[in-house]
Amino acid sequence: MNDTPTPDSSLQNSEPEKLSIWTKLAYGAGDLGSAITANILIFYLSPFLTDVAGLKPGLAGLTQLVGKFWDAVNDPLVGVLSDRTQNSRWGRRYPWMIFGAIPLGIFFFLQWIVPRFSGNEDVNQWGMFWYYTIISILFNTAYTAVNLPYTSLTPELTQDYDERTSLNSFRFFFSIGGSIVSVLIVGLIAKIYPNNASLQYIAIGLACSILSVVPVYLCVWGTRKRVAAVVARHPEEDVPVSLPIVQQIKIAFSNRPFLYVVGIYLCSWLSVQLTAAIIPYYVRSWMRPSDNPADITQVVVQMILAVQVTAMVMLFVWSAISKRVGKRAVYFMGMSLWVIAQFGLFFVKPDQMSLVYILAIMAGFGVSTAYLVPWSMLPDVIELDELNTGQRREGVFYSFMVFLQKVCLGIAVFLVLQSLEWTGYVQPTDAVPLPVQPDAVLLAIRLSIGPLPTTALIIGLILAYFYPLTREVHAEILLKLNERKEGRS
Repeated sequence: MNDTPTPDSSLQNSEPEKLSIWTKLAYGAGDLGSAITANILIFYLSPFLTDVAGLKPGLAGLTQLVGKFWDAVNDPLVGVLSDRTQNSRWGRRYPWMIFGAIPLGIFFFLQWIVPRFSGNEDVNQWGMFWYYTIISILFNTAYTAVNLPYTSLTPELTQDYDERTSLNSFRFFFSIGGSIVSVLIVGLIAKIYPNNASLQYIAIGLACSILSVVPVYLCVWGTRKRVAAVVARHPEEDVPVSLPIVQQIKIAFSNRPFLYVVGIYLCSWLSVQLTAAIIPYYVRSWMRPSDNPADITQVVVQMILAVQVTAMVMLFVWSAISKRVGKRAVYFMGMSLWVIAQFGLFFVKPDQMSLVYILAIMAGFGVSTAYLVPWSMLPDVIELDELNTGQRREGVFYSFMVFLQKVCLGIAVFLVLQSLEWTGYVQPTDAVPLPVQPDAVLLAIRLSIGPLPTTALIIGLILAYFYPLTREVHAEILLKLNERKEGRS
């Protein structure tokens, strides 16, 4: 008889909840491609549509609103379908990731093409609107098919309270790393093609589309054995959900801790993505550190790097601190610095660029907790739901968490771009690449980067204060689940 343990059997014969460093790295790599594409879209899609493609700000906001609404709708659809995917040698989540990765890259690239439909400007405007809307819908479908099943792997890899925080540290290390890589690519390509914005975006789209596909397959390859071993030990992890969809929705939204987590996540990421969408306009129109558009692109890159590098460094610091003081306390620490930084951007004067970098670093301390804390809270909520319903429904909870966030984000970005059009935003031209904006436009930009995100952060802090699932409560939930499983045995 061969006594050499297989990966599956060694897992079952040792401490089951401790993950190897290689499993954590493979899992984290799965968020690299999604982060690269999402980061580019957050920071650069709006200025690309308005300043390069020439789409009016109102239509640019509308196409993103439609795309986000569809993205929000397909989240619960994919979540429910992935929960109901029948057992196979690939489990419930992996088929979605395997078949969605290549379309994800293709449709991401197509978003950076500038089509020409007619010599009539009004006809061409609506032609571009429908082109970008359709491509956005197709991209968001592929993105959800890959990313939602990927995020649902967290509770299927480990049930340990602190191990989940550690696992998410690796995930968001790669996520922030992907954001940094994407920004460096933008900076490099802007230097290679300093005077051709359209060619810049095509090159950015091509490079990032390739980088978005490969990490998905690395994640599948590196985590599949671990998930299979956990399923062998905990068969309930891979049982398709049998409850009707409407009943699942009612149960999810009757879970009070889940509503708190949704609110915390929504408020923190609403602030992140509102700020990201408006930063290029803020630097170009309010700060105006240079009269050269290429130099301004580099300043935007530097600001984003200041936030993201700080957030990456702090991820593992916050993870270690959370083991001592808990997730809620860590969230309060990071958010307090972020609130000060975010509100301070409203008061910065155009000649205070160095202060902007300081505030960006301060914001990075809080952004890292926005990555880490809500996603490490959600698996605890899922186990409370399992205790109440007797079924594992990761896909439903992950999808509805993102569903609400995307609906609100789509509305917010739409209103921000509409406000630019309502206040008279002047679009760049070849003759005037950096037009001077009216005072009303400048005020709209400053409000969008200061008071609006700050208000969301403060609401998130209030929700975090009342969040009920502490480490002790979670331990009690796991104890009751184990007692139930032992009783069934």
